[in-house]
Amino acid sequence: MLNYYSYPHKTAKEWVTFVHGAGGSSSIWYKQVRDFKKHFNVLILDLRGHGNSKPKLKDTFNPKYTFDSITADIVEVIDHLKIEKSHFVGISLGTILIRNLAEKKPALVQSMIMGGAIIKMNFRSQVLMKVGNIFKSVVPYMLLYKLFAFIIMPKKNHKNSRLLFVNEAKKLYQKEFLRWFKLTSEINPLLRFFRAKDIKIPTLYIMGAEDHLFLPSIENIVKLHKKASLFVIDNCGHVVNVEQPDTFNNQTIGFITSLKV
Repeated sequence: MLNYYSYPHKTAKEWVTFVHGAGGSSSIWYKQVRDFKKHFNVLILDLRGHGNSKPKLKDTFNPKYTFDSITADIVEVIDHLKIEKSHFVGISLGTILIRNLAEKKPALVQSMIMGGAIIKMNFRSQVLMKVGNIFKSVVPYMLLYKLFAFIIMPKKNHKNSRLLFVNEAKKLYQKEFLRWFKLTSEINPLLRFFRAKDIKIPTLYIMGAEDHLFLPSIENIVKLHKKASLFVIDNCGHVVNVEQPDTFNNQTIGFITSLKV
């Protein structure tokens, strides 16, 4: 089972589950846990091979992960804790996992908060993935990761986010990094399916105004899905919860609270 940390609230009934992105860990949510646990029961996870979650034994000889298998890891923890329903907060690739979870187990998902969401790979990001696939076996994986982090978060004010994710990624073994990187082959068909289907679950997209790779596609999808809304944070890049934690927390806690009305 995945490594997790839960913070039960004395009186609150609602749960909020945080899902980090590739190369991160549960530690990226430390500024959210502080505020969220005042209002809700909180669950944070380390995805497979990240943080204190080790790869499963059966994956020792398996070169490939799937979004479905990683989503099932999250469901296993939810079931173990006997959580009937939760709000889900994700960042970057974690938003794809949450959207997949909403497809597979919609009864578990009370709402979705998608930070630095990925809903479409534009031309530049697709070229980036193709170049990575070509060189992933010959270029040291940390060099590749640092390059990706810089392209996604290029500005001076993105530096802390870049460093946080690069330092977390250093804890991955190269074999583990390659398994996660191979997930990119699944992304495009999965995202096409997600864009075409309005799942009718209340969704808040919270994006940085400087998230040049992914913001335009989110602006388009919000126009099509009735239950979706978008909040854009000025002077902020891809990892919104790290760069602007106070704004992120205020908007997301407010969103969840508004659903009770």
